[in-house]
Amino acid sequence: MKNMIKFCAIALLVFASCKKVNSEKETTQEEQQEIVAFDSFGDKITNEAAIPAGQMLAKYNNLKVGDTLNIKFASTIKEVCSKKGCWMKLPLNGTEEAMITFKDYGFFMPLDAKDNEVIVAGKAFIKETTVAELQHYAEDAGKSKEEIAQITAPKREYAFEANGVLMKK
Repeated sequence: MKNMIKFCAIALLVFASCKKVNSEKETTQEEQQEIVAFDSFGDKITNEAAIPAGQMLAKYNNLKVGDTLNIKFASTIKEVCSKKGCWMKLPLNGTEEAMITFKDYGFFMPLDAKDNEVIVAGKAFIKETTVAELQHYAEDAGKSKEEIAQITAPKREYAFEANGVLMKK
């Protein structure tokens, strides 16, 4: 009788541990399906808690120069650096966009990534480009002296330093 009880207890433990291993395998398969849906660049991030671009614009509107906000948001790539993929522009609405750079120049986006949906995680901030810088950029772009003289106000820009990006496959 004692042997029968021991046998049943051992069988129960073996059965329970097998069931636990199977449930861990199911979780791993679900995680793999999520990973398969995105190409990952930079730090490993998830698609959880990403806000839409319109809500990101509202967050930017509450920031002042010098403020930063750690956040994750989703948008569609409007433009990518055509030489290295070292920056991209993401629309926030019909007229506003955020300039995305990558932390420590540590990773790049594919050159043909335009129009792909992405989720970026990192630091949002407001950058103010001075009149002198804007005039310098205009001069470098070959603008006329009259066009350069018309630049009289600094430009407020939405900037974002991404530490990780997910791009939908």
